[in-house]
Amino acid sequence: MKIMKNSSFFYYTYHMDFRQAIEIAKNIYWVGMYLQNDPFQCHPYFIKNGNASILIDPGSMLEFDAVVKKINSISSMHNVKYIILHHQDPDLAASVPEMEKLIDRKDLLIVTHSRMVPLVKHYMIKSDYYEIDKHQHTLQSGDIHLEFIPTPYCHSPGAFVSYEPQTKTLFSGDIFGGIEESWDFFAGDDYFEKAKQFHAEYMPSRDIFNYALSKIETLDMELIAPQHGSIIPKKRIAPLISQMKALECGLYIEEGYKDELIYTIEALKQKDLALLASLKQLKEKEEFLFQKAKMADMGEMIGNIAHQWRQPLAINNTIISILKEKSQREILDDTELMTKLKEMENNIQYMSKTIDDFMRFYHPAKKKTNFSVSDVVEHALTIMRPMLYKAGIDILFKNCDDSYVNGYMNEYTQVVVSILTNAKDVLIHRKTENASIDIVLSQNTKNIILTISDNAGGIKKENIHRVFDPYFTTKHKSMGTGLGLYISKMIIEKNMGGTLSVQNTNEGAAFSIIMGRADG
Repeated sequence: MKIMKNSSFFYYTYHMDFRQAIEIAKNIYWVGMYLQNDPFQCHPYFIKNGNASILIDPGSMLEFDAVVKKINSISSMHNVKYIILHHQDPDLAASVPEMEKLIDRKDLLIVTHSRMVPLVKHYMIKSDYYEIDKHQHTLQSGDIHLEFIPTPYCHSPGAFVSYEPQTKTLFSGDIFGGIEESWDFFAGDDYFEKAKQFHAEYMPSRDIFNYALSKIETLDMELIAPQHGSIIPKKRIAPLISQMKALECGLYIEEGYKDELIYTIEALKQKDLALLASLKQLKEKEEFLFQKAKMADMGEMIGNIAHQWRQPLAINNTIISILKEKSQREILDDTELMTKLKEMENNIQYMSKTIDDFMRFYHPAKKKTNFSVSDVVEHALTIMRPMLYKAGIDILFKNCDDSYVNGYMNEYTQVVVSILTNAKDVLIHRKTENASIDIVLSQNTKNIILTISDNAGGIKKENIHRVFDPYFTTKHKSMGTGLGLYISKMIIEKNMGGTLSVQNTNEGAAFSIIMGRADG
């Protein structure tokens, strides 16, 4: 019997003859058996494809005679080359050994997932297996192309559904199945009420079930042909999926265990909420510490600005006094005036460049970029060199070419300045003779390594594991907040995916920043 389709609606005789094969799409037939007053109807399907035809979910021995009769009425059992088993249960697979005898082909293949093979072999199946996960989840046979979509644990570990894109038919196995005594061949508006009990009992959880539904709803479907229940036409598919997504599953369990499980789930939800709240507070605390460290750095930088401006300001002030005095005495000639004005202009440009350097240092980066670590070090030294020279600290920078990394350039600069400032303070505090800071930039095939070391004697053994802790400092409280190295480690490791570490050398402490290489 054929079902005629027109404008997405199905028209069929009021009294359907279930003794015949029923064509539900082009060359696709329902070949099952109507079991009187049985709510658990099982539906095998047959794809007519010459001598490479496909039998889908053949069923148990209850339907065996009816299925064979219907296939022989439209084709021949000997034309079956593939038997698809969507899962391993007997209501779907028990008749396969007897089907094999009638098909009588050495090239017959059982199409299923590899996780199903160890189970279905216990039916004494003799044919070879076509394991879908080892064939890109597809099957091509002549003009027929099938796509297999894994739906794990719905309801078995290796469960899947089959999609035929030409007719846009989905063979859904247990998914969308229904339990209904007043059985309708095609699903009506009330089909969800008939399907929800089956899914609530056979699907393990809503999350697992929704994962399968999220895959299925991306398909362009005209028809869903489940193993149980009713065939679902296109106009009912989307509303049914929407209802299914809200269904609670995994409910067919002992009442006491169910209550305990619900209590445990609720307790875990409360813990999750508490954890989210604490993470939010931690994020706010980190932001506060970051800003506090930034303010401390700004104080240091303002001191640097003041130091760098003091000399040019003094020179300009002296020039102005001289020019004023000579002008009043009328001994100022034009040549000297232009020379002194040019000198003042140069000093002002130097002061302006100093401001630009510090503005660049504090300008927040919007996104990660590839930048040269060598350029960053040179910029950090431009900021720090006057203060280091004032403290009598020698600087040696051993450079290397092509030292590009990906990250936030200004934040990396902040880290370099923070490490240099820390080294300067320790060298001054310990009154180190011949104080020096060595900066070595190196690379290997994967990483760019920047090492900043001093000769201040190193970090005490009991303190070295604490130097990156917030508020830890060995300085007087007037000299530091104990946040600089903590923030530096957070910037390099949390914000840019690198590592910042410290170790003692023979002469002092060595801080290393390691980041992956990037293209220049």
